[in-house]
Amino acid sequence: MHVGASLFFTDYSIGPVARAMEERGLESLWAPEHSHIPTSRKSPFPQGGDLPKKYYDVMDPFVTLSAAAAATERLKIGTGICLVVQRDPIQTAKSVASIDQISDGRFLFGIGAGWNAEEMADHGTEYKTRMTLMRERVEAMREIWTKPKASYAGRFVAFPEMMTWPKPVQKPYPPVLMGGAFPHGGKRAIEYCDGWLPHARRPNYGEALDIFPQFRQMAAEAGREPDSIPITVYGVAEDADTLKRYQDAGTERAVLTLPAAGAEEVMPVLDRIAELIAHLG
Repeated sequence: MHVGASLFFTDYSIGPVARAMEERGLESLWAPEHSHIPTSRKSPFPQGGDLPKKYYDVMDPFVTLSAAAAATERLKIGTGICLVVQRDPIQTAKSVASIDQISDGRFLFGIGAGWNAEEMADHGTEYKTRMTLMRERVEAMREIWTKPKASYAGRFVAFPEMMTWPKPVQKPYPPVLMGGAFPHGGKRAIEYCDGWLPHARRPNYGEALDIFPQFRQMAAEAGREPDSIPITVYGVAEDADTLKRYQDAGTERAVLTLPAAGAEEVMPVLDRIAELIAHLG
């Protein structure tokens, strides 16, 4: 099982962290995304309580991950998650292909619809149709990544034949990992993605580990080989026993969380994660 870590990059977070992660044996670095947080705050925070400050301070993930790619040789970089319902698909397809080129094929495209209806509305996205929009944008981006002359005609996304480069290094394109809870997020991963990216704990199912059998059964019933949809779990606890349980359950990747803080707080966490990786074997 691979072990990675996520970080809300802000102007008060640790700066050049990617090389330190690579040196300590971490497999991947993940950056979340929020363009902004409307002050109305009508949408409740999924994890409960007050929304942490880092959610409206976070930097653009494609910028921060490009810097991480330039500073490393092996570390994979991923969006965790990219809010594709708030992004133009043509421009996002170019950003994904560009960062995959810059990283020499190390990019993992974690995606999701998000939870903040007011944030989406500011981008012109209707909350009730966001899931259809997300699927169409993913399908449209795949056309762009794989065709010399791409076109797409959907309910919400449509463009005539056009040309755009670069194309991704990874063929046919970087893995698209669907974020979201079970069962709906898992179902979307099975329907049109290359992996599932659930959070480690959610109120409706408790620990993600406990619903792996149901997810794999759902995949098999849909005609997909369960092993063809690897599971990356986000927000895993910094605990040896927990990591071992995820490893034994066939998890592709466990992503731990780094604090949005300076080096004095982050580096000790990285050292502890390195020790956990060593014990996993």
